[in-house]
Amino acid sequence: MTSSDAADLPMFEFAFPGPLRDKLVAAVLDGTKIATTGLLQDYEIDDEPLPVVGARAAVVDSAGRRVAVIEVTEVRVARLGDVNLEHARDEGEGDDSVAAWRAGHEEYWHGADYRGWLGNPDFTVDDDTQVVLERFRLVTAL
Repeated sequence: MTSSDAADLPMFEFAFPGPLRDKLVAAVLDGTKIATTGLLQDYEIDDEPLPVVGARAAVVDSAGRRVAVIEVTEVRVARLGDVNLEHARDEGEGDDSVAAWRAGHEEYWHGADYRGWLGNPDFTVDDDTQVVLERFRLVTAL
């Protein structure tokens, strides 16, 4: 797959541009990140369908460059309180417990960037918040 082929794919953006996105993209490129979690409400707000197995997307870095192609291998919707250690580890952020993974994700979802995007400065998640658990494989780095 070439860069020109990737130009036709939908973009996949991890987090907001900046240090966190750079860290997550690097983990995708080195193969340690093979999973991600999003809030189901984000798909509803953006009126986007859930990802489907076999779909490919171009991973975008903080500068807006397409740097990799990934392919979805699994998608499921679950309660935030039901995320397991395997998924947390496969997100490639170095978490060694579900509690550590959850704390990092809550920091993101309760942070100014996400709450600002959402337009709700008081937004919080809890065990019953619906999340989209996605697994993927790196097809190629660009």
